[in-house]
Amino acid sequence: MARPKSEDKRNAILAAATQVIAEQGLGAPTARIAKVAGVAEGTLFTYFESKDALLNELYLDIKSDMREVMMTAYPKAASIQDRARYVWQKYVDWGVAFPHKRRAVAQLAVSDRLSESTRVAGMQAFADVNEMMQASIASGVLRDHPPAFAAAILGALADTTMEFIAREPAQAERYRDAGFEAFWNAVSKC
Repeated sequence: MARPKSEDKRNAILAAATQVIAEQGLGAPTARIAKVAGVAEGTLFTYFESKDALLNELYLDIKSDMREVMMTAYPKAASIQDRARYVWQKYVDWGVAFPHKRRAVAQLAVSDRLSESTRVAGMQAFADVNEMMQASIASGVLRDHPPAFAAAILGALADTTMEFIAREPAQAERYRDAGFEAFWNAVSKC
C-alpha cells in the first residue's frame, strides 16, 4: 500500500524548485531540486509525474501567491488610476519580498514548457487586473498596441523599480512612486 502524500513534502519541493530555478534557470536538474528540498529524486516524481508537471504546478503556485497578495483587497470600485496604483504597489512589494519567486515566475512565463491550460489558469486569477489594464490604455499612446506590450512595459518598469528598492531600501517609497508615474504616463497619456 502506498503511503499518503505529505503536503509538507510537496511544499518543500515547490519551494526548492523556486529557489533552484531562480538561481540556475529552467534547465536546473531535478536532482538538484530534490536535494534542496531534502527528498530523494524519486520522491519528487511521486509528487510530480514529470519535470514539466512540476514546472506547471510551480507556475500556478506562484501565481496563486501573487493573486492572494495583489487581489485580496483589490479596490474594484476605485478609479482606473487608483486601481493601477494599487496593483503596482502590491506587485512591487511582493517582488521585493520574494525575489526568488519573481525570478522563477518570469522564467516560467516565457517558457515553452507551460501548457496552454496552465497559462490560462494563471491569468484567470487576474481578470480584474487585465480589465483595468485594457481600460487604462484605451485612450493612451499604447491604445493601438497589443495589451501584452503594455504588460511587458509594466513588467520592465516594475523589475527596474524592484532592483532599485533592493539596492536602496530606504528609498523604497520614492522608487515605487516614480516607477508607477513612469508606467502611468506611458500607458494613459495621449
